[in-house]
Amino acid sequence: MDVVPFVLTAEDVPASPTSDVGYLNQPSPARKRFRRRSSTSDSMDQLLPVPAPAPTPCQDSSSSEPRRDDRYYFCDGSCILQVGNTLFNVHRSILSQDSSSFSTLFTLPQGDVPEEGTSDERPIVLQGDTTDEFRNFLWSLYALPHEIMMVQSSRVDLNRLIDIAKVANKYSFRSTETWVLDAIQEHIEKKPSPLFSPIASGLRFSLNSLALAPPDTKAQISRLIRLAQTCGHQRLLDTMVSLLRQLMSTSLHYSYLAMTLADELDLRELRGLAYMEVLRRAVFLSVPDGDGGAMVEGEIQETSDGLERLVMWEKLRAVPITFDHSPSCGANWNQHSCMQNWIEFWKERTRADALLSLDSANVIGRLTFILKEFEKWGSVSYMHQDCKVVAKRAIHEKIKSVQESLPDCFHEGGEYA
Repeated sequence: MDVVPFVLTAEDVPASPTSDVGYLNQPSPARKRFRRRSSTSDSMDQLLPVPAPAPTPCQDSSSSEPRRDDRYYFCDGSCILQVGNTLFNVHRSILSQDSSSFSTLFTLPQGDVPEEGTSDERPIVLQGDTTDEFRNFLWSLYALPHEIMMVQSSRVDLNRLIDIAKVANKYSFRSTETWVLDAIQEHIEKKPSPLFSPIASGLRFSLNSLALAPPDTKAQISRLIRLAQTCGHQRLLDTMVSLLRQLMSTSLHYSYLAMTLADELDLRELRGLAYMEVLRRAVFLSVPDGDGGAMVEGEIQETSDGLERLVMWEKLRAVPITFDHSPSCGANWNQHSCMQNWIEFWKERTRADALLSLDSANVIGRLTFILKEFEKWGSVSYMHQDCKVVAKRAIHEKIKSVQESLPDCFHEGGEYA
């Protein structure tokens, strides 16, 4: 198989959780354990009024003045919010529903100062949101029934749904968050995958391509995985991780995306497979960063250390997987003959050309090959029928054990069991 050179680009580095903008020259974020924010204190911090910064001398003061949103600045609105450089005038009764963080904010004593949110000059300034994200969120609060029904169609804007879920989670709109996450889950489970629908217009994409990974698709996968973890939606997280694991075999860029997300979000179930896939297929190129250092130096060292511990196939090849024979095997069958047939099968199949064509580091791939061969061989073998079932289960358990221990192979001291 031809090796496709892997060149790291800005598109291969997922966007940061806060801005969704690539951070090519920024250091990798610290790995963190999965944890869902349950308190409202974080979102309340984002709601506290912040004075707008004064324009610098080089700025045009007229261009820095907030402008009213064309759609969500209602003449009868009762709460003026500023997001970025845009003003929204919406209704406090709408923002207060669902026991959101806004309902708590509106009950706070104002003291002697004029109340924020009552005029364009004193809006409630929201931090950490983009104008488009908040506008999309307001759509979920004000949309008409026929507009809501569009969420169930194949033409739904997935990025809009992601924005709604992100803002709903931040400001504790729990029922809205649950509704939109379920809608996202239902949408991405459709066949064929809607994540690839934008590719049809102007860009031909094949799942067999080793070099191509559509930027839009990678960005959506990255946002969806971050969203699922932030919101604690395990089903969506499992779905997206499973999808990314499949895509890793189609393009090295997906493998690198998986490796980066796994490290950033501490996704153990994804990390080992991602690193192994990069090890098997990547041609590492040292790309200097702005300070003259090598961007992937750390990854190269870590994957090199992992490679030394991944080459464990010889241990498995030399000693066949053990299993306990069925009681009926000893009672009415020649157990020695049963075991001898199993050993002969193992020796023969572990020397097969098709198996040896797989990288020695690809222990899972080699075990999977043996499993398929055993399923074909079992019908004509001289093993006891019950022992065939036990042996097949033992191979499955070994594959599962390797998969579970794979992430540890990329830490000091890790090794296949």
